[in-house]
Amino acid sequence: MKVAVIKYNAGNIRSVAFALERLGITYTITDSIEEIQNADKVIFPGVGEANTTMSYLKEKKLDQLIVSLKQPVLGICLGMQLLCRHSDENNTPCLGIFNQSVKKFEPVNQLKVPHMGWNSLTKICGWLDPSLNEKYVYFVHSFYVPVNPDTTAVTDYTVPFSAAMRRNNFYAVQFHPEKSSDAGEVVLRNFLNSIE
Repeated sequence: MKVAVIKYNAGNIRSVAFALERLGITYTITDSIEEIQNADKVIFPGVGEANTTMSYLKEKKLDQLIVSLKQPVLGICLGMQLLCRHSDENNTPCLGIFNQSVKKFEPVNQLKVPHMGWNSLTKICGWLDPSLNEKYVYFVHSFYVPVNPDTTAVTDYTVPFSAAMRRNNFYAVQFHPEKSSDAGEVVLRNFLNSIE
């Protein structure tokens, strides 16, 4: 199995790489259009700011590439948000796979922004293993995707939001599976081994 991790100006690529190594998965970190097109699975990670990242993707023509991919693609954190239609972060047009607008958390009571730390997954359905229901995973984000028809897991922080989504061959998680211990390994194994 060929796994391509899309190389761009995202902060957590090495963390994803280490997680794949722990699972014994061979991978390539690349911005080569040909290598990404020829991969069996593609991981689209991300930590950063939406507008700057979209500009970089366009400069490298990775924006056109990503939306054209037919194999399974997993967006992580900012990667998930960029798969949406629009982000309120600096009013950024995104890739449009998911027809959703990414919203900014508003602080409520003692809940601070960014949302940082461990929270549980609920309403698991679709591609995620049912064993993940009520399991805790690790989040770091200030923006979120509202619950929508493509949502496959929900987490509540100031509001219920999409912790995971799926549309056709595009899969996405707002949390960081590479930093989510055993539950994160289950998510990565699900994507890499169970999805054709």
